[in-house]
Amino acid sequence: MKLTWCGHSCFLLESRSGSVVFDPYAPGSVPGLVLPTLRADAVICSHEHADHFYPEGVELSGRKPDFEIRRFDCWHDDARGAKRGKNTMTLVEADGLRVLHMGDLGHMLSPEQLAALGRVDVLMIPVGGFYTIDAKGAKEIVDAADPVVVIPMHYRSGSYGYDVIAEPDEFLSLCTDRRLIKQDGPSWE
Repeated sequence: MKLTWCGHSCFLLESRSGSVVFDPYAPGSVPGLVLPTLRADAVICSHEHADHFYPEGVELSGRKPDFEIRRFDCWHDDARGAKRGKNTMTLVEADGLRVLHMGDLGHMLSPEQLAALGRVDVLMIPVGGFYTIDAKGAKEIVDAADPVVVIPMHYRSGSYGYDVIAEPDEFLSLCTDRRLIKQDGPSWE
C-alpha cells in the first residue's frame, strides 16, 4: 500500500486492490495549495465544504476498487453539527491494513464510536483546531484508538493553510510515544 499526501486533508491511497482519493480540495479553497493532477478508482469526501469536496478534481479510472469501505457518521463540531454540519469518517481495508481518514472531525469520539471503528492500523487525523479537534483532542483520540501509524492532517505550515488553524508542532510534541508521520515528504509505503 502507498499513501500520498496531496495537501491539507487530501490523500491518494493506492493498493493492490485499487485506489481512492480522500477529500480533494477545490481551486483557491486552501491558501497556498494547488491540488495536483490525480487519478484513482474512487473519490471519497468527508463533507461538502470546498476544502474537502472537489470530486471533479480527480480523474476516475473506470475500475471499481476491490477493497472494503466503511463510513461512520459524526460531526464537524462539538455541537452535534449545529456550527458546521456533519462529517463522515472513512475506513478502507486493503492489503491487510485498516486505514481510517477522519475528515474534519470536530468532537471527541464516544466509546461506542471507537468500538465500531475496530482495529486501526493507519490513522489520518485533523490536528489544527478551530474547525476541527485540536492537538490535545487529537492526542486523546489517538490514545483511545491506538493505531500503529498516525498521520496528522488539516493544519497550517509554512506558506499553506488557514491562519486560524495551528501548526502541527503541539500535536507532534504530545505524541512522542507514537509512530508519527508529518507530511514534509509526499508519500509513504
